[in-house]
Amino acid sequence: MADRDALTARALIASLDPDYVELGLLGPDFTDGPLEWSGYGAARERARERTGERESVVCATGRAGAGSGAAPAPEAVLIAFEFGFLGGSLGEATGDRIEAAYAHARAHRLPVVSLVATGGSRMQEGMRALTQLQRVARQTVLTRRAGLPQLAVVRDPTTGGGWATLAAGADVVLALPGAQVGFAGSRVRPADADPWAYTAEGQHAAGHIDTLTEPADLSEALGRWLTLLAAPLTPARRAEPPHALTTGPLPADGAEALRRTRSPERPRADAYLDAYFDWREEIRGDRTGATDPGMRCGFGHRDGRTVAYAAQCGTATRPAGFRTAARLVRTADRLGIPVLTLIDTPGAANDAAAEQGGAGPAIADLFAAVAEAEVPVTSLLVGEGGSGGALALAAPGHLWVTPDSYFSVIAPELAAAILKRPPEEIPATADALRLRPQDAVELGVARGVVPGPA
Repeated sequence: MADRDALTARALIASLDPDYVELGLLGPDFTDGPLEWSGYGAARERARERTGERESVVCATGRAGAGSGAAPAPEAVLIAFEFGFLGGSLGEATGDRIEAAYAHARAHRLPVVSLVATGGSRMQEGMRALTQLQRVARQTVLTRRAGLPQLAVVRDPTTGGGWATLAAGADVVLALPGAQVGFAGSRVRPADADPWAYTAEGQHAAGHIDTLTEPADLSEALGRWLTLLAAPLTPARRAEPPHALTTGPLPADGAEALRRTRSPERPRADAYLDAYFDWREEIRGDRTGATDPGMRCGFGHRDGRTVAYAAQCGTATRPAGFRTAARLVRTADRLGIPVLTLIDTPGAANDAAAEQGGAGPAIADLFAAVAEAEVPVTSLLVGEGGSGGALALAAPGHLWVTPDSYFSVIAPELAAAILKRPPEEIPATADALRLRPQDAVELGVARGVVPGPA
């Protein structure tokens, strides 16, 4: 956890853009504050002399990295915490600066990047300091309503209100490996608490952080994310469905459709995403403490524009997968980015843990996210379409299918079992269900079968 002493706030901003422009924000008077805490003004004066800053945040505008190539990333408002100034703590003057920086971002239609390293609220200012979290939350909400992206970089340490507002509330959260991250700081958590839970790695595993980024890669990573999120088309143009990655005639019957779809050689979501996008970045987790490796979500660059994606990977989708997909759809909708979904699941996970984890509510929320999206959503069935767990990811009226896929209200094996039919009648049951890709088109469920490789 070496980051807290690695770079000052100003040096960190300069590492992203040497030509940054500092926002002209006033500094505070060095008094003893609203509580008249003895020695507080002197402590701030010493912090100023030590760091060269008048508060615990430095705000500027600049461009991070090189985006997707030679072109610079879009300009952004940068809010960098100076941990050397009273532990990067938040006081009233800190709130003033953050509020002014956010107002500047909205006035100039700029994304916001928070580079967070803080020990929490400043105790020398008491509740007046703690209420700055409400001010910060208000600014993030106003900026979200304005359709502007917010990114956070979690540095060492990020605890207390800084984690619970600017960092965890961002659209995308990056973290430096080894950073201490958690609402509870090291001196106030239970003595027997597992220290790994309070690290960037632990928060990443729990789905609260999207990606771990080495300091040397930070500028490029931020440039890529800003290129993806900060310049969507207005209005959003519908993403075209990918071409099928296989060729051949459509299946003759239900049994053949099952064999082809369940073949281990059939292309999966990763192959489709790699073929469709020039490059892409992933988000991770449902922000409630869980992840599903069988659901890929993120934003990709294709033909000069951004398309968001949510893709099932052929496994039974867990509640966290549905919630992550809903998070992706709503973020894209707010930022004006079209969505592509790839469907491939035997169905929703149905074990006891999935039920206790809220499978039903998670599926309902994804149905709602797709239904209420104002940006266009395009869906492609690339494999198994198992009942509601697959349909939740499908765009009504804009679903396409590949030749090696099937969509069914229920798996033929389960249907036969419910109807008390012997196993040898499963093929006939598959035919009765009309689950072939061409059947989905004839039934009006899908718009068409996509062609093979371009």
